[in-house]
Amino acid sequence: MNRLFCFGFGYSATVLAHRLKAQGWRIAGTARTREKVKELTAQGIEAYQFDAPLSHAAAALAGTTHILVSTPPNVGGDPALTHHVHDLSALTPRPQWVGYLSTTGVYGDHQGGWVDEATPVTPSNERAKRRIAAEHAWAAWGAAVNVPVHIFRLAGIYGPGQNQLVSLREGKARRIIKPGQVFSRIHVEDIATVLEASIAKPNAGAIYNVCDDEPAPPDEVVAYAAKLLNIDPPPSEPFEEAARTLSDMALSFYLDSKRVKNDRIKQDLGVTLRYPTYREGLTALLAEDGR
Repeated sequence: MNRLFCFGFGYSATVLAHRLKAQGWRIAGTARTREKVKELTAQGIEAYQFDAPLSHAAAALAGTTHILVSTPPNVGGDPALTHHVHDLSALTPRPQWVGYLSTTGVYGDHQGGWVDEATPVTPSNERAKRRIAAEHAWAAWGAAVNVPVHIFRLAGIYGPGQNQLVSLREGKARRIIKPGQVFSRIHVEDIATVLEASIAKPNAGAIYNVCDDEPAPPDEVVAYAAKLLNIDPPPSEPFEEAARTLSDMALSFYLDSKRVKNDRIKQDLGVTLRYPTYREGLTALLAEDGR
């Protein structure tokens, strides 16, 4: 029986895990808090707390056929690999597939220009630099132990509970105007589709950009969401003024502008996106809401 082990049970990992569980897979993984472990256990998932080295790692990993890594790297590198490289290398038989969730932020700023998987990485902040280091570490480990490792560079993720419709309803949405600024996005269900397609077709060392077909200015997306809700959009804010009150994380997104190509997930994995632009994604989310 296939067994997926998720280092980190975040938004994307959860969607993939529940899809595979419905197909009869065994699902296991880590969470930072006891409360999250209890929640996952109640869903029929083998959950382990991981805020340092994973206790009894060999037993927890036993029987794992596939691994998904979504834990963010720290100054010491990717925690799963840092703490458990020997446990992972000792798995018998070898995992059939490993996926590492990275970010399109590794490409840095291209002033609105297009990038693809062959574009040299030029990360513009420390967080993206750590992602590149983690990508390299996982790829090197896979090559050394003959395990197919795949890198997935995710664009801005949205989906149920995490989207501009929610932000508008909660009064948290901002329509920040920065001329020439564009982001790429991806619906969480389409992330799971890409991961499933890769699991069905392993390709050691492959790197995939995971994004939709239409990079767009963030203010345009907010305005479209407001139109769907039949409300006025938030007032426009020049970036120079808004920057004074943005968090460091939010500000970092506005410092990079690029359009990300997704040809490889279509050509190599045969993926058809359910939500090729933010318009289909937000419209479907509103319909699912029933409001």
